[in-house]
Amino acid sequence: MTTAHDYSDGIDPERALKYAIQHHSGDRTEIVEGVISNATPSWDHENAVEEIRDQIRPRVKELDCVTGSGNLDLPGSPNWYVPDLAVVPRALAKGGGALLPDQVLLVVEITSASNAESDRIVKRKRYAEYGAPLYLLVDRLEQSVTLFAEPGSLGYTKVNGPHLFGTVVRLPEPFGLDLDTGGL
Repeated sequence: MTTAHDYSDGIDPERALKYAIQHHSGDRTEIVEGVISNATPSWDHENAVEEIRDQIRPRVKELDCVTGSGNLDLPGSPNWYVPDLAVVPRALAKGGGALLPDQVLLVVEITSASNAESDRIVKRKRYAEYGAPLYLLVDRLEQSVTLFAEPGSLGYTKVNGPHLFGTVVRLPEPFGLDLDTGGL
C-alpha cells in the first residue's frame, strides 16, 4: 500500500520548485528569481544563436566541448536557467543533468522584449555570482554585444562593450577568436 509523504518536517521550497520545473512539459522552462517562464524564441532570436554557434564551432570541437541550451542550476537560489547557448565540456555533457554555471566555458543570452532586463541585470549578476567565466550578452533591442569576464560575488570585474552590431568582439582564451557580430 502506498502512503502519502510525511510533510511534518516541512518541504524544501527550492528543491520542490526545481523538481517541478524538471518535470514540467517543455524543455525551455526556467526559473528567474522564483518566477517560472517558458521561452519561445523567435526566428530572429534563433538566427542570432546560430550566427554565434557557427563562428565558435571549430574552436569548440578543438576544446572537446559541445554547444547547447541545457539546464543550469544555481543551488541555494530560486533560479534554474536555460541559456540561449552554452559551451560545455563534452565529458560533463554526456549523461549529465543540470550543470552549474562554473562548469561551462561560455554562456550566451540573447535578449527579447519579454526578458531583456532579466538578461541584462539579473542573469548577469547571477552568472557572475555562480562563476560562469564568460557571459556574452547579445542585446537585440539595443543592437549591441557585451562580453563580461572575471566573475566574482559582486559581479563581473571585466566588461568589454557594449559594442554595436557589426563590431568584431574578441572572445578570450580558451577561445582566442574574433566574433563577427555583423549577422546578429
